Amino acid sequence: MTRPQRRDRKAAVIDQNPDLTTSGARPAPAVGTKLSRLSIVGYGAGDAANNLAFTTATMFLLVYYTDVAGISAAAAGTLLLVVRIFDAFADIFAGRIVDRTYSRRFGKFRPFLMFGSVPLLLLSAAAFSVPQIGESGMLLYAYLTYAALGLAYSLVNIPFGSLAGAMTQVPAERAKLGSARSIGAALVGAGLGIFVAPLIVPGADLQTIFTVMTLSFVVVGTVLYFFTAFTAKERVVRDVPRVTMRQSFAVLKGNKPLFMLCISSFLFLTGMLALSTVQLYYLRDVLHALPLYAVISIVQLAATFGLAAVVPSIVRRFGKRQGYIVGAGIMALGGAVVFVTPSSLPALGFAGLVLCQIGIVLVNMLVWSLEADTVEYGEWKTGVRAEGITYALFSFTRKTGQAVGGALAAFSLAWGGYAAGAARQSAEAELGIRAGAGLIPLAASLVAIIVMLFYPLTDKRHREIVAEIAERRAENGSAAPTDPSLSTAAFTVPRGAGSKRPER
Repeated sequence: MTRPQRRDRKAAVIDQNPDLTTSGARPAPAVGTKLSRLSIVGYGAGDAANNLAFTTATMFLLVYYTDVAGISAAAAGTLLLVVRIFDAFADIFAGRIVDRTYSRRFGKFRPFLMFGSVPLLLLSAAAFSVPQIGESGMLLYAYLTYAALGLAYSLVNIPFGSLAGAMTQVPAERAKLGSARSIGAALVGAGLGIFVAPLIVPGADLQTIFTVMTLSFVVVGTVLYFFTAFTAKERVVRDVPRVTMRQSFAVLKGNKPLFMLCISSFLFLTGMLALSTVQLYYLRDVLHALPLYAVISIVQLAATFGLAAVVPSIVRRFGKRQGYIVGAGIMALGGAVVFVTPSSLPALGFAGLVLCQIGIVLVNMLVWSLEADTVEYGEWKTGVRAEGITYALFSFTRKTGQAVGGALAAFSLAWGGYAAGAARQSAEAELGIRAGAGLIPLAASLVAIIVMLFYPLTDKRHREIVAEIAERRAENGSAAPTDPSLSTAAFTVPRGAGSKRPER
């Protein structure tokens, strides 16, 4: 039987049973293993810990800078842009560190969760503790602490995100991990929205509120990170325990699905961060309904749990790309509603926010498994599995989108003439807030959809690629153990790696 015939026969078998990943319809142990409930919950706990730092900064750091530290909106917007771009480059550095790191005892990714968690959480507390040392001194302190926080977050989040691709190669199982991390993030976001956001009112002792909150998160976050480290184990076989820089960039070269996903994600994150940065301002200063912040957090949490139950079915029936496009479309619709709704119709504006949150939840549940699929694409082309640099490039573009989105939101406040601490904002200031919360998400989501319409790595094509990788290992007699902590395999390029260019 010729190689094309074998590939056609194998593809037919895969189509009949998507969980099969090797020729002869035998699932490879490391590829087809179902994840335990404990490992899925453990992975979700890790993203809850991540968001004790990330979501806290996203939701409240601009408010803290403008309303507590007394930094102007324009200066704060520039700070967010500069530091988040630095943070994006820190992701590339972190990705290289991850690819070069390998522990026989703990594997490739878990050591970063264990030893990087406490510094990350302490730096989060430091970022919300700007001393009153003059405008220049405060700005310098804010730049240094936020930059250090971003670097520490990269050194924890890059290995955490890469861990999903090393736990399983089954699309439905990866969707479960994406749902788990979305639930973890949503629980933290809901908690912040329900218990902290209502306290952000004029006259409150906000410095004490933020100090107590962030120091408490040091303890809670450390426990969650260690729970993840001891329950979410790496199972996917790798032939390259430590990846050189040349191998890392060879994996990236020609990975068209990864680059297209990065572009779309950059755009979507631009809109998402613009919304999340000014959402509190929108509810408080435009709709005059700050108590609804807690309600929107509950809605987001309910949407997360509801979608988590159906996302695996959506993936099996429609595919991840289609689900991503639908989610971005829902966010675009919500952004349009938010932008055009006058302050006299708070119910309609709130409905727009609900639509945005539903779209965000759906996209965030799917985007992580889409990124993990691109790891196999790179391995299929080069024979090198490099989760660290792949996730780092993906995270780099997302961080850049966050930088642009957060800065655009802050600049929209400055453009409208936002007055910190004022009981009522001017019509121009309200327009600036609506632009940040609605117009930017609308435009960014629409362009993100256009990019994903041309995304080439369908779920069917991914299954074929995984099957070919497994076949190469079988042909080369690869018998690497499923636990990477037991593997000392040297680098070898599997036969046929990269010999065929993608056809779909």
